[in-house]
Amino acid sequence: LTLLALSLPSCKKKDADAETGGYSQGNRAFGQPPQGQPGQPAYGQPQYGQPQQQDGQAAPPGQPTTLPPTAGAAPTQAPAQPPAPTAGAPPAGQAPGSAQQLDASATGAAQPILNELAKTQAPAGAKPLGSALVGNFQQGQMLEVQVQMQPSKCYTVVAAGLPPVTELTVQLVTVTVLPGLSPVLAQDQDSGPTAVLGKKPNCFKWPALFAAPVKVVLQVVSGQGLAAAQVFEK
Repeated sequence: LTLLALSLPSCKKKDADAETGGYSQGNRAFGQPPQGQPGQPAYGQPQYGQPQQQDGQAAPPGQPTTLPPTAGAAPTQAPAQPPAPTAGAPPAGQAPGSAQQLDASATGAAQPILNELAKTQAPAGAKPLGSALVGNFQQGQMLEVQVQMQPSKCYTVVAAGLPPVTELTVQLVTVTVLPGLSPVLAQDQDSGPTAVLGKKPNCFKWPALFAAPVKVVLQVVSGQGLAAAQVFEK
């Protein structure tokens, strides 16, 4: 009887351990494996989804962790600014190489020069055909105008530029519908700020048997400023 009484508490303790699965020791929660065993992260290391510690302090829950910049990444550059317009460039909508055309009344000081050239170089009795072609030129720029030439007629073109224009040319060019194809019919042979095409007694005679348009092209080769041209017909 004495041995039976001593064995009863030991049996009760084993039954209690069997019911709790053997994990009731210490302060561990029910069903939680001991610390340091597989399935349980080591003490002090962050679990999955927990922010990493910075400077010994754990990041607050829900706060994103700042990642360091990628090594070798190029810095962001500001967008390139469009280049500033070049001084002396032709106005918007005006073709490069074309001078600024002025009204015929702007001939000004060039008109007496044109009149003198016509008096001395055009055939007697020649009359102005249309208005004067006048422009404000930069070096290398040109202007053109169309005139209607008639069979059995002859033509003289006089041109003059004001200082600092030092060289200009004048041409008669065929009008065609083919781009890039404009044969030159005649060109002055003068040098300096004045030019005459079709000097007397050999004015330019229209060779066709029918009337046709022809372009008069005035170009300032050297210098810049006001230049004008006038066509005379006889």
